[in-house]
Amino acid sequence: MRKPQNAQQRSQGPQLEQRNAPPAYDPAAVEVKWRRVWAERRINVTDLRGAASPYYNLMMFPYPSAEGLHVGNVFAFVGADIHGRFQRLRGRDVFEPIGFDAFGIHSENYALKVNQHPGRLIPANIANFREQLRRIGLMVDWDHELATTDPAYYKWTQWIFLQLYKAGLAVRKRAPVNWCPECKTVLANEQVIDGFCERHPAVRVTQRLLEQWFFTITRYAERLLDNLKTLDWSESTRLLQTNWIGRSEGAELAFATPVSDPIRVYTTRPDTVFGATYLVLAPEHPLVEALTAGDRQADVRAYRSRVAQMDVVSRKVGERQKTGVFTGSYARNPATGESVPIWVADYVLMEYGTGAIMGVPGHDERDYAFAKHFGLEIRWVVRPAGAAARAPDPDVVDMPCTDWDGVLINSGQFDGLSCREAVPAITAWLAEQGFATPQVQYRLHDWCISRQRYWGPPIPVIYCDVCDVVPVPEKDLPVLLPPLEDFRPDESGVSPLARAEEWYRVPCPGCGNPARRETDVSDTFLDSAWYFLRYPSTEFPDRPFDRGLTEKWLPVDSYIGGNEHAVLHLMYSRFITMVLHDLGHLPFDEPYKRFRAHGTIVKDGAKMSKSRGNVVIPDAYIAKWGADTFRMYLMFLGPYQEGGDFRDDGILGQRRFLDKLWSTVLATGADDGGSERAVETKLHQTIRRVTASLEELRYNTAIAALMEYLNLLRETSGLGVSRPGASVARTLVEPMIVMLAPFAPHFAEECWERLGHAQSVFRAPWPAWDEARAREDEVEVAVQVNGKLRGRLTIPRGLSQQQVVDRALADAAVRRFVDGKAIRKVVYVQDKLVNLVV
Repeated sequence: MRKPQNAQQRSQGPQLEQRNAPPAYDPAAVEVKWRRVWAERRINVTDLRGAASPYYNLMMFPYPSAEGLHVGNVFAFVGADIHGRFQRLRGRDVFEPIGFDAFGIHSENYALKVNQHPGRLIPANIANFREQLRRIGLMVDWDHELATTDPAYYKWTQWIFLQLYKAGLAVRKRAPVNWCPECKTVLANEQVIDGFCERHPAVRVTQRLLEQWFFTITRYAERLLDNLKTLDWSESTRLLQTNWIGRSEGAELAFATPVSDPIRVYTTRPDTVFGATYLVLAPEHPLVEALTAGDRQADVRAYRSRVAQMDVVSRKVGERQKTGVFTGSYARNPATGESVPIWVADYVLMEYGTGAIMGVPGHDERDYAFAKHFGLEIRWVVRPAGAAARAPDPDVVDMPCTDWDGVLINSGQFDGLSCREAVPAITAWLAEQGFATPQVQYRLHDWCISRQRYWGPPIPVIYCDVCDVVPVPEKDLPVLLPPLEDFRPDESGVSPLARAEEWYRVPCPGCGNPARRETDVSDTFLDSAWYFLRYPSTEFPDRPFDRGLTEKWLPVDSYIGGNEHAVLHLMYSRFITMVLHDLGHLPFDEPYKRFRAHGTIVKDGAKMSKSRGNVVIPDAYIAKWGADTFRMYLMFLGPYQEGGDFRDDGILGQRRFLDKLWSTVLATGADDGGSERAVETKLHQTIRRVTASLEELRYNTAIAALMEYLNLLRETSGLGVSRPGASVARTLVEPMIVMLAPFAPHFAEECWERLGHAQSVFRAPWPAWDEARAREDEVEVAVQVNGKLRGRLTIPRGLSQQQVVDRALADAAVRRFVDGKAIRKVVYVQDKLVNLVV
């Protein structure tokens, strides 16, 4: 019987219990401590020269163009950081740098929005971003931080422009461009969504003709496409780039006209040329004026003026009313010899093909709609496979017929050929007469790098009335961005830099006469096209990238980012790398060995937006729960390459898991050598599963495996039921801390230290598993009778078929369905299933 306590003992009891209770997990204190220790011990600084096993782990650097990081940034960075930490624990010398994509329209528009100068605002934003990145526990080597706004960086951005200029890959030409009246600059086609600016969804984009600088990326189209086959990239990203490059095989056909020049038409379907009943020119086509009859001049001029106000992307949209105007002239179909009318229409673009198309309304959706709207002839020249030999009435049948497997009709000597057979046959026949040339075309267009804004690297070019276009000498780089308080863009299409008179007026480097600087700045995607090359070489002011370090660390081993950059940043980065390789500056022509696209986070089932009020600000969650809990919750939402749904009530589960593991670590004792076989088996299974999951970026399943193991460990040790004096063997806990370290680095460091280790947990080796010890001694076998489940057996692994049948027949539940019946056949899947056919 217990002795009764006296009053003094009762009053001291709770105090004694509280004094003896193990310390609770305090994420704020733990995380502050380990961020300080990492900085003091330079744990995350990589010895770039001395590294024995280099591994370059790259994450997409952020735009510092808002108040701070949003949860989508954190999701992306943490996933990449986990991969880098995992590689480090496996013995690699991991280099994980970060920087800031600080130039460009995102940053400038934010500065305009808050009425501040970007030169003062962006450095303050970078300081805030830097602190947020530190708080989320990234393994960043801050010695190699960069910002694209630093003259020491953009000096080399300008140098890259000069290399392309000298190679004939940077050209200046007048071209139609998308113009946003709100941004007051040109937009890439990718930045126009259904005719509206992606940054200003209510602002319709217009078209302007401007003198622009272009990089001739089209000269690399075939190589960009071919190399995709060899890259270890997310399939979705490779498909997006393949479609954007848009390779097509066809022929250029010549239609004779009343003027000296024929109309040249590119088509992928020369097999349908006998059905071409009209031609359509882009409004910008150089032959429009010469081919327009006198009585049609006013109508054509008015139509072209109206189209000039449209953006390029809207003109591509097929689901809208067709418009056009007849020129009053005719061309000769090279296959039939017939005269066909020449029209002008906005759905034909000068930037694709030749700026002219042959209208084949019987076999093309857009041509059919155009012909129906304007009452033009529709001629059927392809019969669908299996259809009647005679062409049916176009007003009765479903039109148009675009079947590649069809058979030619109404096509002279080519009748009866399949479409695929007819393409080379008709091309060769027309080529003999001088009317056709086989060709390959691409959807990809040259990269317009000119921006009529202030916040960017000035394009290093000078214009002289005597020498014409003069590149700035390399010794004069960087061309510094001048301080300009009035940096707002206007409708003129001229960059604000033209207002900096002292900066703008310079002597010509060639002849010394008065000259003018280029006032456009370069596209921010040029800044980001090469930043990965600079990280290892930030210490060198006299070269963009050190040859020795570049050969040692590049190309990048792993790059993780968003698919929204698949056809802009990633394409341009590949192009710049290829050019620098071809010019002898790089020993490789692809920048990233491995690219994985991460998924997207939504909130309560909806995309995050300020208007919905569902934007997740990470700072508040980190302050409440700690960075490690937040990291783990983000990674547990769903497959990393798909994303997940952020719900506030889900984060508690990750905190409880860390609390349970914390108490387990505090209860860890010496190895007693008597741990249950089931726990050891589960440990080796967990190491195997977590390793495989981390290799494939399946972070959610890795966390789930760690949770399962901890539950079993606590259950078998008595910790799960708070058994007095319960403890757990060190050998069963330490591997779990190492496996958790990539996900919760501060927490893992603290646990590792409490387990008696003086060095960082990231100096520890990744745990290995023993396949034999990961195998269960007993297995569960499903028992079927005539294919229907009738029972389950728990049996020793490796029993023979007959032994399993004997045990199955000894089971009363199974015997009920078998007794009195002959077993005609047995199907046995070792250690998994037995089916008795009776």
